Amino acid sequence: MEAICYTAMVTPFRNGAVDYEGLRALVDFQIQNGILGILAVGTTGESPALSWKEHLDVVAFIAGLTKSKCTCIAGTGSNNTQEAMEASAHAVQVGADALLLVDPYYNGPSSLEIRREYVEPIAAAFPKTTIIPYVIPGRTGTQLLPEDLALAYQRFPNVSTVKEATGNLENMRKTRACCGPDYRILSGDDALTFEMMSDARILASGVISVMTNIVPGPIVSMVKHAVEGNQEKALALKKALDPLFNLVTVKTMESTPFGDVVFRARNPLAIKAMMSILGMPSGGCRRPMGKMTVKALRIAFDSMKQVFDNHPDFFAPIESAFQVNVAERLASFERWRHLCYDTY
Repeated sequence: MEAICYTAMVTPFRNGAVDYEGLRALVDFQIQNGILGILAVGTTGESPALSWKEHLDVVAFIAGLTKSKCTCIAGTGSNNTQEAMEASAHAVQVGADALLLVDPYYNGPSSLEIRREYVEPIAAAFPKTTIIPYVIPGRTGTQLLPEDLALAYQRFPNVSTVKEATGNLENMRKTRACCGPDYRILSGDDALTFEMMSDARILASGVISVMTNIVPGPIVSMVKHAVEGNQEKALALKKALDPLFNLVTVKTMESTPFGDVVFRARNPLAIKAMMSILGMPSGGCRRPMGKMTVKALRIAFDSMKQVFDNHPDFFAPIESAFQVNVAERLASFERWRHLCYDTY
């Protein structure tokens, strides 16, 4: 089984616009550190907040940078099949190797409809391109079920991979049972990657990762060790990386004059804040995503510092690629309070 480690790339901004020079530097950093593929304009790339022109331009830009170097996956999903079809045609034209189709959000079609009216028409239109359904019901409010995924794969062999972000191990096991041993299941949740790869009833091939934006090398190594059956080394890396894996979403309880409320810093808030702290191109998130609370950023900062203190080698590639001193940037939390809301 091939070890697959792809990065769900952030979209850096500068003065409100896409920062293409920053994006070039980030793509180069990923390739130099062993990443096998880059996902352009997925959730981490803020697909909901980009205009379609920006969306298409970023896909074309990344496809050009990755050509002959690593796989380019284009996020082309929508809740409108025609729109997804047009975005997919553009992605294929500019050289993307695979298309990521998130389940249609908000209008919430059934699994049958997702398969017949969305995944299969796009798979039929681009038979030489890998189609990757992205199953994430926590974001979309609907779900392509394992049975329909298997039916789509049966009819269209290019629907050969799924990005699994249900958080439901039984659903993943059912996907393996329905789709068979050759089907590729990729983790869409950094924190579950090791478990998904080591579970004999799931046998995931790897991950489309958020945290590889900052520590690609160690995660590539973890995935390779897991595929090769070296569970001891894979588990050691997993444990070392867990403080980062747990930051994809940061949840805190915040006080208001009317009582306590839950704040959820959802991806990509945390990863972009961490990249800003580390001196990597980021630029923050586009509205309506905003900032983290002080409590949330403190959790992210302390967790990142914990990993750095124990494994400074994980961050050495950032220092050389972006000419920064990570120890100095992690010396004081107060330096980064401007990345937070002052008050709730």
